[in-house]
Amino acid sequence: MGSAPHNWTAEGSPTLEPKALYLSLHHVTIFVRDLDKSLRFYLDQLGFNLIVDARFEGGRWIAVSPPDGSTNIGLVGPAPESPEYKLIGRSSHAVFITEDVPAKYAEWCQRGVHFQHPPQTPSWGGMFTTFEDLDGNSFALVGRDEMTQHIEEERRTLAAKQESERRNAQELAIAKQVQARLFPQNLPLVKTLDYAGICIQARQVGGDYYDFLHLGRERIGLVIGDISGKGIAAALLMVNLQANLRGQCAVAVDDPQRLLRSVNDLFYQNTTESSYASLFFAEYDDKSRRLRYANCGHLSALLLRSDGNLEELESTCTVVGLFQEWDCWMGERRLFPGDTLVLYTDGITESFNDAGEEFGEQRLIELLEQNCDLCSQGLVSAIVDGVRKFSPRGQYDDITLIVAKCR
Repeated sequence: MGSAPHNWTAEGSPTLEPKALYLSLHHVTIFVRDLDKSLRFYLDQLGFNLIVDARFEGGRWIAVSPPDGSTNIGLVGPAPESPEYKLIGRSSHAVFITEDVPAKYAEWCQRGVHFQHPPQTPSWGGMFTTFEDLDGNSFALVGRDEMTQHIEEERRTLAAKQESERRNAQELAIAKQVQARLFPQNLPLVKTLDYAGICIQARQVGGDYYDFLHLGRERIGLVIGDISGKGIAAALLMVNLQANLRGQCAVAVDDPQRLLRSVNDLFYQNTTESSYASLFFAEYDDKSRRLRYANCGHLSALLLRSDGNLEELESTCTVVGLFQEWDCWMGERRLFPGDTLVLYTDGITESFNDAGEEFGEQRLIELLEQNCDLCSQGLVSAIVDGVRKFSPRGQYDDITLIVAKCR
């Protein structure tokens, strides 16, 4: 009974006008004697839904709608002396469409609806009957083959959409499980470093990446990265980057610069021109407590010394995957007992509160200083809790974090 703006083709089907302003029929007014009794009729016998029951000074207005919600019927109880009162019990000129007139006729008859005649097949085709409400207002109930076909087509379209959404949700759930298994499941054993990591994704899958690599000869690799983009596309790039790093570890394990050059080459060759990743790669030697690192366009790592001094390990080169001609420079630090290293992505520092303020690096440093006595896993939890308390309404980006404490 309601419609969007359209023209009608010669075959009788609507064609939408892309530039036309939206226009739809909101309700048809029906005058009744007793609003409460009429409301029960439309709800209980016709199976309609109550949309509005508005009471105001001098009157009351009720709107009910058929199950599809296409158009409303407005029920009005006019004063007995008014001209509108004389319109009660006449034809409403309202027409309801159903795909199966006999079935709806039988259903409503069982509910006590009064029909003026059984379903009939007129010369124009299809089938129709008429029924009355409690006040004798009459309505038509109509069904035609093309209407039935249209309804079935809508049902098929809706069913296909729901099935597609179900499959997409199932595939995303599987992708999330697969990606979760790509994050470190076992930590390489070292004596002088207590370390932990976490990645909390804002979506089903994401582009943040962290890893712990076994480099042999009592060395481990601490890796954190942030892939350009969001969602599935970023997740696929993350898998590509992880595969490149793990694969090249076997080839260039003794030369971190050569390893990263190979990773950049592979990432550049296997992705689109606009794809890149910021990356922080650190090699820790368990014997010498030496940390060699390359910060490839990533956020500065934080190194809180046991005496309270803070050092920032800033970029030593640009991001990986964006340029074919690429090289990196390695920084170096020695860790001492009580030192704490923190690697993180912008999902932490760019979290917002209700006032629009960023969490920022300074709040992260304060959390680090306040909780520096905790073990690595405890410090990871404290930082994540702090970010969530600061930004309680929602997570808009992946939160990824590595904490390493020198024993």
